[in-house]
Amino acid sequence: MSAEQITGSINSPTPLRVGVLGFGGLGQAAARVLAPKREMIWVAAADQKGYAYAAQGLDPDASIAIYQTQGTLGYLEPTGTLSSQSIQDLMERAKPVDGYFLALPNLPNTFMASIARQFIQSGWQGVLVDALKRTSAVEQLLELQEELLAAGITYLTGCGATPGLLTAAAALAAQSYAEIHSVKITFGVGIANWEAYRATIREDIAHLPGYDVERARAMSDAEVEALLDQTNGILALENMEHADDVMLELAGICPRDRVTVGGVVDTRNPKKPLSTNVQVTGRTFEGKISTHTFTLGDETSMAANVCGPAFGYLKAGVALHRRGIYGLFTAAEVMPQFVK
Repeated sequence: MSAEQITGSINSPTPLRVGVLGFGGLGQAAARVLAPKREMIWVAAADQKGYAYAAQGLDPDASIAIYQTQGTLGYLEPTGTLSSQSIQDLMERAKPVDGYFLALPNLPNTFMASIARQFIQSGWQGVLVDALKRTSAVEQLLELQEELLAAGITYLTGCGATPGLLTAAAALAAQSYAEIHSVKITFGVGIANWEAYRATIREDIAHLPGYDVERARAMSDAEVEALLDQTNGILALENMEHADDVMLELAGICPRDRVTVGGVVDTRNPKKPLSTNVQVTGRTFEGKISTHTFTLGDETSMAANVCGPAFGYLKAGVALHRRGIYGLFTAAEVMPQFVK
């Protein structure tokens, strides 16, 4: 048996055809991340008002420019189409596409599960990857496990920075221990202009005391700006409902109540207010108590730490899909593959 058969590697001269759903700050960053890749080609994208598809590949610069000036990829010539049901229309037109990165805001909290159902009902077969944050959102996808399996879809959830990169690091670090006492994830995010990440910031606001997903979703930009004025642009988040907990529990690492997530988001400064890290504390087989710490470089942006892992997981998902392995997986169960 060859190494390629053992690892499920998908290295081939034909690049994977990738779509990006959602074209806000994260979707635009995803397009930039994909641009220099040889193993993937960005062929499809959708926003609220339209979509674009080009089998030979979309131009990131032109796409971002038209979105920022016209508000939708639907005006992109000659590949854009205006649509009030852009995701559904793109699924029907964009064939074939190997996998999609769902760079969508999960507002309301049922939104991502509803997108998964659209793919199931469409008859499309391939790989879906998201960067979901909330435990309850991932639990909704877990309820679709059998439907995804029957539909021939390989879905990897929680594949951003956290959950995602740091969850996987925690799962790896846990191997040193006989018992895990705690997993503590702390993140720092710096954003020069919050309006470039409106949906992401609203999802963070939903974790603040006195707020929830619906209240954050209903806030106008002016109301968000007023809140940020009160906090000097800083969002301090503690004991968040973050899917790292259910993902590590499902992977058999530790009960979810031993996982805590919190951090600081500076919406007015691109410099991280603190370093992002995960600390895994446990007991070794010799009875020693120790802590492993994995820290991300301060120079890596939120976009880099979300989009990079997402496409690494998408590549791994395609390897699984080509071996006939379907259903739902998390970032703590599958190792991402580096995309060249």
